[in-house]
Amino acid sequence: MKHALFLLLILSLAIAGCGGNDKPADTGKLYVVATTMQVGDLIRVIGAEHVELSVLMGPGIDPHQYKASAGDVDRLTQADLIVYNGLHLEAKMGEVLERLNSRKPTLAAAEAVPEAELIVLDGAHDPHLWFDVARWRLALDAVAAKLAEVDPEHAAHYQTNATAYRAQLTELDEYCRAQISRIQPQQRMLITAHDAFNYLGRGYGLEVVGLQGISTVTEAGTADVQNLAALIASRKIPALFMETSVSPRAIEAVREAVRAKGFEVVVGGEIYSDAMGDSGTPQGTYLGMVRHNVDTIVSALTGGEGK
Repeated sequence: MKHALFLLLILSLAIAGCGGNDKPADTGKLYVVATTMQVGDLIRVIGAEHVELSVLMGPGIDPHQYKASAGDVDRLTQADLIVYNGLHLEAKMGEVLERLNSRKPTLAAAEAVPEAELIVLDGAHDPHLWFDVARWRLALDAVAAKLAEVDPEHAAHYQTNATAYRAQLTELDEYCRAQISRIQPQQRMLITAHDAFNYLGRGYGLEVVGLQGISTVTEAGTADVQNLAALIASRKIPALFMETSVSPRAIEAVREAVRAKGFEVVVGGEIYSDAMGDSGTPQGTYLGMVRHNVDTIVSALTGGEGK
């Protein structure tokens, strides 16, 4: 609470004109600040050369646990537009984002999806919308519309880019469905550290089990580990998966518990959940990240025969 109040004080001073100089030199471009890499990639593709983009959270960063620094607040207050995921993904930045929402253009991209289409777990909306590619197209449309609203001079450019990217997302959606259908029905169980993949499961026919809840703030207990291990052993699920933005300790504990029950489960690979890969790699883009995840999951659950 003290940390949040301190950031709000910084924010108030910055808005009053005491902010820093983190904004890039004036290039005539729209300065957009995004919280997560997934949202940032939408802006990168749609905005292209007309946007100067700053992304607060990089590879391996857990947005559930992320606290905005004074430098982040500075960038946010300097932005022409702020785009974040929403649905409480950026939980510890919530007060800062809400305060800015009344003072400058902002967009919660995931909240463009109708509430009836959102997954509810433990009384809260699941924020990991990007793993249902068909639903992520709605976030794409919202970002394109907001960019056009804030920068009408380049509205046609943004819409053209969005149209081209929408076709790529449609192709990716079909790819995911075709690949996952190759897994034998009884083996279609995705086991990870936390419940980040429920939209992937609902969209493409996977049973998803996370050791923790939809937020990594929730700690898994010994009983959770034992119950999950019993499920894996009884179903003879061949693989479980680590996440790049979550400590591997919990998954290793599950694997040891499964071994103690007389069954051997392997780590099928590392997949991306709340963050994407390094810039300049295929996994550093949304398209490449999703393909990597699907290929890794299919390969592990089919013994390498899914591709």
